Amino acid sequence: MSVRELFDPQQLQAVRQATRRAEARTAGEVVTYVVGRCDEYREAWWTGATLGALLAAMAAAGWSYLHELWGVPAAWLVAPPFAGAVAGYALGRFVPPVQRLLVPDETLERRAARRAAEAFLEEEVFATRDRTGVLIFVAYHERRVVILRDAGINAKVDAASWDVIAADLARGIRQRRAAEALVQAVEACGKLLAEHGVERRADDADELANDVRVRDV
Repeated sequence: MSVRELFDPQQLQAVRQATRRAEARTAGEVVTYVVGRCDEYREAWWTGATLGALLAAMAAAGWSYLHELWGVPAAWLVAPPFAGAVAGYALGRFVPPVQRLLVPDETLERRAARRAAEAFLEEEVFATRDRTGVLIFVAYHERRVVILRDAGINAKVDAASWDVIAADLARGIRQRRAAEALVQAVEACGKLLAEHGVERRADDADELANDVRVRDV
């Protein structure tokens, strides 16, 4: 499934409107960015193949032992590990929940953080007048959320406050309510900025587009 299918036009509009409301009350410039996956995770393909071959070989050996089979054809020794390897490879490559199980959490975190940094640069979140850009980055496959802030925001708001918003959004994604959770995250972002005195100037302009950036990779 393409990540673009997560949002219908009405949901995208709801996020845009939430972004406008958040920016109307503060000097923050909020960018929402959703990516389907941050990497192919090829290591999961081969880990799955290895585990599949090993488990199939153990199962075949156990079955042979229990049934006291002797003089079996060589194909019997080769076929189960091969079939297990193919099945494990397919699961590791094409079944997202299995792939996430085969990839260490630290790797998922690292790839999401790296892709978020790329998005921050790609969207030029740093290019606001008062350095008040905020990127809300969602890695859907990884079930990870990264919130990056520019210097003007970091000077006023501590990192722990953003962690709460990120955790709530990640929970919403796991519960399959990505659009609703993203709207709530944007609203929480606007509230947090207002509470910490990130105030609009009289001549503030909308410097970064309010549309949700949706990418498959």
